[in-house]
Amino acid sequence: MNTSFFVHPQGICDSINIGDGTRVWAHTHILSGAIIGTECNVCDNVFIENDVVIGDRVTIKSGVQLWDGVRLGNDVFIGPNVTFTNDRFPRSRAWQPKTQVTIILEGASIGGNATLLPGITVGEHAMVGAGSVVTRDVPPHSVVYGNPARIKGYVTDTGISLANSANLPMSKADLEPATATPLPGRSKMYSLTRATDMRGSLTALDFETQLPFTPSRFFTVFGVPTSEVRGEHAHKTCHQFLICLAGSVQVLVDDGVARAIVQLTSSSQGLHLPPLVWSMRFTPKSRHLSCKV
Repeated sequence: MNTSFFVHPQGICDSINIGDGTRVWAHTHILSGAIIGTECNVCDNVFIENDVVIGDRVTIKSGVQLWDGVRLGNDVFIGPNVTFTNDRFPRSRAWQPKTQVTIILEGASIGGNATLLPGITVGEHAMVGAGSVVTRDVPPHSVVYGNPARIKGYVTDTGISLANSANLPMSKADLEPATATPLPGRSKMYSLTRATDMRGSLTALDFETQLPFTPSRFFTVFGVPTSEVRGEHAHKTCHQFLICLAGSVQVLVDDGVARAIVQLTSSSQGLHLPPLVWSMRFTPKSRHLSCKV
C-alpha cells in the first residue's frame, strides 16, 4: 500500500491507487476503483467515483463530483463547483447501459461553476470560462465560454492569446475518412472527409485521389420549390458529382438495368454519376452543387 500521499483525518480515501505527493483534503470521498496520479491536490468536499482516472499534478477545487467515465490528463485544473454530468437523458432509477467517457486532456483548465455534458473531449491546453455550459468537444488551445460555450479566442501553452486559429488542430474525435458505396451503372455514393468542432464543420474532397475524374466546371442549384423535379436525363460523355449543400435531395439513378434511389442529406455526402447513367432529382427545398467534366 502506498503511504506517501496525504489524506486529511476528515477525508475518506478507499482507493490504494494514489500517487506520491498527492493531497486529499477534508470531507472528500474517493471510492476504491479510482486512480489518481502523483502530486495532485484534491480540495475539500470532492467526490470521486470508481471508474475515474486522474493524471499527475491535477488540481481539483472544492465542490466537484467526478462520476464514472471521467478522465483527467496531466496538469489539468478543475475549478470550484464544476459539474460533470454522466447521463444526457436522466430518469430516476433508470441507469444508462453504458457509461459515456468525458476526457479533459493535458494542461486544460475548467473554470468554476462550468457544466460539461457527458461524452465530450476538452483538448490540450484549452480553457473553459467560469459558468459555461459545454455541449460539444472543445478544440485544443481554444478559449470557450458562454451558454452554450463558443470559441472566443486561442492560447498558446504559455497562455498568450492568438489572433486566429491558424495551424491549430481540429478535434481528433470528429475526423471522418472518405468512403464510397457502389450504385447502378458505376455510380458511387461518397462519404466525404469531414472535420467538426465548435467552429463548425469542414468537408474536403481531393479531386486527384477521391474522384474518378477531374472537374472542369461547377454549378449550383438553389431556390428550388418544394417537390420540384430536375434532371431527367443522362449524358453521353459527362461525369457529374452531386453534393447537397443544404436541405435534402433525393436522386433516382438508373443505368437501364438496375435503379436505386439515393438521398443526399448532408454536405459530407457526394454522388458520382458517370456517363450514360440517367438521373432524376426531386428536392424538398434544397441547394445543391454539381461538378462536371
